[in-house]
Amino acid sequence: MLYAPAENKREDALLSQLKPPFRAEHIGSLLRPKALLDQRAKFTRGEIDQAALTAAEDQAIKDALALQERVGLKFATDGEFRRRSYHSFFYRELGDLNIDTVGGEDAKGGTETGSAGKRGSQPVAMIKSRVQWSHPINVPDFAYIRAHTGLIPKITIPGPCALHFRGGDAAVLASAYSDLDQFWDDTVTAFGKELRALADAGCRYVQIDETAFAKFGDPEVQTQLKARGDDWSALIDKYVAVTNRVLKDAPEGMRIGMHLCRGNRGGQWHAEGSYDDVADRLFNALNIPFYFLEYDSPRAGTFTPLRLLPRHKIVVLGIVSTKTPAMENKDELKKRVEDAARQLDLDCLAVSPQCGFASIDTGNPITPEVQEQKLRLVVDLARDIWGTA
Repeated sequence: MLYAPAENKREDALLSQLKPPFRAEHIGSLLRPKALLDQRAKFTRGEIDQAALTAAEDQAIKDALALQERVGLKFATDGEFRRRSYHSFFYRELGDLNIDTVGGEDAKGGTETGSAGKRGSQPVAMIKSRVQWSHPINVPDFAYIRAHTGLIPKITIPGPCALHFRGGDAAVLASAYSDLDQFWDDTVTAFGKELRALADAGCRYVQIDETAFAKFGDPEVQTQLKARGDDWSALIDKYVAVTNRVLKDAPEGMRIGMHLCRGNRGGQWHAEGSYDDVADRLFNALNIPFYFLEYDSPRAGTFTPLRLLPRHKIVVLGIVSTKTPAMENKDELKKRVEDAARQLDLDCLAVSPQCGFASIDTGNPITPEVQEQKLRLVVDLARDIWGTA
């Protein structure tokens, strides 16, 4: 679906004045309302049809857009309310691909693999077909956001290396491919077509969720990768090269940033460790203009790696946690931003929660009220520091 030139010009004018990333950001997913989860359960049981489910999603998204306007954000996502998880939907639209299995079964919501606040089981990928783009995946989501808010729409998509990181060469070559280069070529092509479709629809702001880079610093993850035959350091170079291929042909005028975290599932996490092992290549070899970095706990290490960031790039500090209902203190958060500003200019920084509030549809162990308070805190913090959200 193409949009009128006047609409595109209006949005381009807004973006020229309000260039993402914004000083106050959030990562994308929001807590699904109970009413929506109830309707989805009914749909799964065959008690309602697709039209009824879509109507419930539509209303929930309108409420989410109103929330984002109410707290003072300058952009909006749809909360990822039409997806079960932030990445499984996207990859399934590209073929018989499952990025989200634990023990060979679909990874469900909640904390069945462990307790909130603890390390959870790392989901794995199953690749049963070639990666192939056949239709716009996120264009309808973009169109719905754009039609129902004056805020700038942000679309979130998983990273091009996420599927491989979850399964490795073995998953790629198990049945669908005999040539790894073909897999990477297919992946780059698919992501390029999706970005082009979004641009043609008028989308100008995209966030790539590529969590692998933040996990390479975890010795346990390094051991797991070695056990399956991967050199973790070589993988960093490979993933940088693949992502750069996608970015090289990205549509002109589209602002693309990358989110990194160490896992976020029902309050659990998948990795720990600083950015030190990956920082130089992440900031200097990867051709992306801004990063959303998890920094809400000591598991992420110090701000020291930020000294390697080039002056023309921006880091959004994820210093508000979505994993716990405990509210952060704004004065303490200001001190953390001051600490980060010792490594790079304050003008190169912004603030956000460390991850989404519901990477899977059952969400993290916090309430909608706390979610709103945390979003408002991010906005207030940004206004106090930079005078704008």
